[in-house]
Amino acid sequence: MTTTVHGYPRIGPDRELKRACEGYWAGRIPAGELDAVAARLRRGVWTELSAAGIDEIPSNTFSYYDHMLDTAVLFGAVPERFAGAAGGAEGREAELRTYFAMARGSGDAPPLEMTKWFDTNYHYLVPELSPTTRPRLAGTKPLSEFTQAKGLGIPTHPVLVGPLTFLLLAKPAAGAPEGWRPLDLLDELIPCYAELLAQLSAAGAAVVQLDEPVLATDDGRAEVAALERAYSALGGLADRPELLVSTYFGAIGPGALDALKRTPVERIGLDLVSGPESVADIAAVSGLGDKTLVAGVVDGRNVWRCDIAAALSSLGALLGLAGRVTVSTSCSLLHVPIDLAGETGLDPVLRERLAFARQKVDEVVLLGRALSGGGDALAAELDRARAAAPAPASFRDPRVRARLDALGDTPARVGRDAGDGQVLRTTTIGSFPQTADVRRARADHRAGRITTGEYERRMRAEIDRVIALQEDIGLDVLVHGEPERNDMVQYFAERLSGFATTRGGWVQSYGSRCVRPPILYGDVSRPEPLTVDWITYAQSRTDRPVKGMLTGPVTMLAWSFVRDDQPLGDTARQVALALRDEIADLERAGIRHVQVDEAALRELLPLRGDRHAAYLDWAIAAFRLATSGAAASTTVHTHMCYSEFGRIVGAIEALGADVTSVEAARSHMELVGDLAGAGYRRGIGPGVYDIHSPRVPSVAEIEAALRSALSAVEPHRLWVNPDCGLKTRDYAQAEPALRNMVEAARRVRADLAG
Repeated sequence: MTTTVHGYPRIGPDRELKRACEGYWAGRIPAGELDAVAARLRRGVWTELSAAGIDEIPSNTFSYYDHMLDTAVLFGAVPERFAGAAGGAEGREAELRTYFAMARGSGDAPPLEMTKWFDTNYHYLVPELSPTTRPRLAGTKPLSEFTQAKGLGIPTHPVLVGPLTFLLLAKPAAGAPEGWRPLDLLDELIPCYAELLAQLSAAGAAVVQLDEPVLATDDGRAEVAALERAYSALGGLADRPELLVSTYFGAIGPGALDALKRTPVERIGLDLVSGPESVADIAAVSGLGDKTLVAGVVDGRNVWRCDIAAALSSLGALLGLAGRVTVSTSCSLLHVPIDLAGETGLDPVLRERLAFARQKVDEVVLLGRALSGGGDALAAELDRARAAAPAPASFRDPRVRARLDALGDTPARVGRDAGDGQVLRTTTIGSFPQTADVRRARADHRAGRITTGEYERRMRAEIDRVIALQEDIGLDVLVHGEPERNDMVQYFAERLSGFATTRGGWVQSYGSRCVRPPILYGDVSRPEPLTVDWITYAQSRTDRPVKGMLTGPVTMLAWSFVRDDQPLGDTARQVALALRDEIADLERAGIRHVQVDEAALRELLPLRGDRHAAYLDWAIAAFRLATSGAAASTTVHTHMCYSEFGRIVGAIEALGADVTSVEAARSHMELVGDLAGAGYRRGIGPGVYDIHSPRVPSVAEIEAALRSALSAVEPHRLWVNPDCGLKTRDYAQAEPALRNMVEAARRVRADLAG
């Protein structure tokens, strides 16, 4: 019985990668120093996994920004618009400039589209491919990192994004013929993988892992023939390591499983946490023969301790269905914080139930040892692990449950006319840049260096500045800028009962952006108003309307680690009830625009179509519960970002929000056609520029986006806004971009009036 993990967090224990990347982008450190930080982080992960007792350690799971971007660069899929991104630099400097230009944009070259990695809050860069793309092995990253680990005396197995996942997640580049699919490049891409496998074999790699999470989706399940063709070709190579085809985020079904069984690959990895039905699927194909099953029984996406007894039972049932079984995590540990050891401030009862990445590694090792036999010391260790308590009764609040029972189902609100005759109204999504002074004030308040009164004075001064700036720019509906908020989910979690927050539980969201997901462990309630004082202060500083800003129930769940002892829909209703009370208080305070962000509504959509309806039923019901008490005179907004919006247009209509703002800049206004086809009739704000890039878009660029949107949306329904909050930008980028946005809207309005 051997052990492995699919991957490990790459940001560093103290977010060293974030600081190094941002230092390089700002010109504070050279390329050599950035690479040195990366080498130290990789070495730290490998030595930690080795010391913990993991038998098969992965490599090439590190990335400066994103593993899909790494794969595009590895196989030469660099769009032509980035040809000049190096700006005359050579060697390593040229490589990094081009790489980061693809992620963040450069000059007039917008970055690659960014969207969510399956149903997680991790964002990946979407490769752009066309019939003229000529895949080639253009990089050495997997080989270099394998060699680095080998030099430390640590054998590893390199991890690659598999060819099906890479091609099915890619998008046709602009100008590609209609009907052409990136998957059409499969036969050209396979020789590139073959060449890389030969190089890794020659360097001493015994196993290579190819990740194919796309097989858990309907799109992936439909490509069984391509799956078998790809791995029959790669498995049939004479000069290669053993191949592990690893899947996660759900079951792949007996069809894909049987296809993999027919190929020469030696190992198959399955997620038995998200897809427990995989055990029955293995039996349905009469077992895996002599292949090794890499059994993902330790949850790589949530922070609860493994149910050791249940995991051992599952592993025991699998022993007769494969030639060998390797114990693993369900997916990469990229999605959980690194180490629980520093979280001494958590409730001891709650802390006893938790496991972060480092503790999950120990659970994998413990399960491997248990199935391999052990003495009294192991038996005692297993007894302690089995004793991890379920959620105690003290985490339940009968008052919350009684209120929800009394409310029952809530219909969508009638709402108000989408435009009231106004056209192309301008606004922003919510947050404004958080300056060094704002962050310093928050840190000083948290550390006790300034009083609460002084902290609030500084935040009000920042709100004054943000309101005055928006008036000067000419925005129609203002925001208070959210200077008091560390994060759109954490801020609320710190003020709601039933949530716990961590001190250092950082998780990568994209690039250098890290978040600290709260832990939703008990029944949720609102002890006191959450935002009313800040919003009403902002409204007192202007005659223009100011939006109240709340995070919706689905997004609160999606971006938290959520309790596993009741259905998600029940938990969402508890959060929604607290928000309903907050909206009522905002209305009583005179606020007439309220935004309830559901950025993650599409993100949580199940990967399988036959599960969509059940999810959308409870997700829509939770939003309605939160907002249906709002008066018809209140404009209810919602916001969604970086997801394939077109698949859920009908559900967005059912939410009952008056205005929905969505990411559209990186996806080139694709949703406009989706809206036209679905008959969407409410207000819509397709993002007219990308805030995740430091580029400042021109007036002409934004004007073109608006005219594109107007091809499907009447002017009185069209709102003008960036595609997300401005927190990650600085004022030197945000202010000119907003001025250009307002000017573009003015020009288009003038044409419409004429």
